[in-house]
Amino acid sequence: MSVTTASVHSPHLPGFEALRRQDPEIADVILGEETRQATSLQLIAAENFTSPAVLAALGSPLANKYAEGYPGARHHGGCELVDVAEKIACERAMALFGAEHANVQPHSGSSAVLAAYAALLRPGDTVLAMGLPYGGHLTHGSPANFSGRWFDFVGYGVDGESGLIDYEQVHALAREHRPRAIVCGSISYPRHPDYAAFREIADAVGAYLIADAAHPIGLVAGGAAPNPVPYADVVCATTHKVLRGPRGGLILCGAELAERIDRAVFPFTQGGAQMHTVAAKAVAFGEAAAPAFTAYAHHVVANARVLAAGLVAEGFTVTTGGTDTHLITADTAPLGIEGQAARSRLAAAGMVLDTCALPWGDGRGIRLGTAAVTTQGMGEAEMARLAVLFGVVLREEREVRYVAEEVRDLARAYPPYPG
Repeated sequence: MSVTTASVHSPHLPGFEALRRQDPEIADVILGEETRQATSLQLIAAENFTSPAVLAALGSPLANKYAEGYPGARHHGGCELVDVAEKIACERAMALFGAEHANVQPHSGSSAVLAAYAALLRPGDTVLAMGLPYGGHLTHGSPANFSGRWFDFVGYGVDGESGLIDYEQVHALAREHRPRAIVCGSISYPRHPDYAAFREIADAVGAYLIADAAHPIGLVAGGAAPNPVPYADVVCATTHKVLRGPRGGLILCGAELAERIDRAVFPFTQGGAQMHTVAAKAVAFGEAAAPAFTAYAHHVVANARVLAAGLVAEGFTVTTGGTDTHLITADTAPLGIEGQAARSRLAAAGMVLDTCALPWGDGRGIRLGTAAVTTQGMGEAEMARLAVLFGVVLREEREVRYVAEEVRDLARAYPPYPG
């Protein structure tokens, strides 16, 4: 199930020897990061390993090209070939997700959401989105973010016992506040949103529906999660995470909003597109259209379910009781340790993950995902063992050294880039 059998060890990357001679300090950083990734387990839900083909596009001469505008309408000369790359990326994205229009220029998921808001909203408009304490993203109304400063956000939550979205509450809040837009999406909700229910609520109050599918979009590509495109007016996503592409953003929409979305990306919120990244997105979309990616996406979910069940058996409180996706959120308090301390201890054992808010608002839990370890080729047996190692480490700090040795052996048995 590994992404490739080719080697991309840093010394063999194009130009690396020149970099090592010219700037050994940065070369050492790259080599050190390569070693870190190869000797520990990357369980951060937002991370994955790209293919060597994606890395090659990112390090290509396309990085030199300035390309403000869109294919056939650039503000700079010499864009004939990068125009081809962007057209290929858009066509592949539209085919992959069944969308009428795709914009592949956003530099990040946050940039994509900003452009969606810019296309559909005006400052001061009311927006209904998942509250930050329940898993909403910074772009869903954080006062530290442009979203919370420019728009009036109302947050919906989840049921206190089940941890599931309370759709009756969403509908009631929509009727009360009459938002201009409703956002469905989260950074830590492990179940599939009911896009049809959100569409019905949005239609009832005359609101746009924006799906922030940054986390599940790779599962959508592999047929392992429902597709928001038929329901949402605009879908915002990232091209890394489960999708295994370069770090960047993506917007999908219908033909009637295409011009507004494009103008909101450029010239309203961004300048020139990063054409090396656009080309790398095209490569990733092509890889995601292959049957092997479908198998991979379903394997990601199967691994996550096994890992979640294992954590429950170890005494963790797993939110919603499990997962339908690549990510898991869990409370470590039953093991006698709070989330931030748990993350640090697990990192010392070579298991790298994040913390997150808990839906019951009592401290922080841990958030982890199975996308990267599945890319490495790990399966359900390895996930079951990881759950046991989590329990061992968090119950007994003195076990960290011994678990770290086992984790290193496991990581070396499943290198991210074999060869």
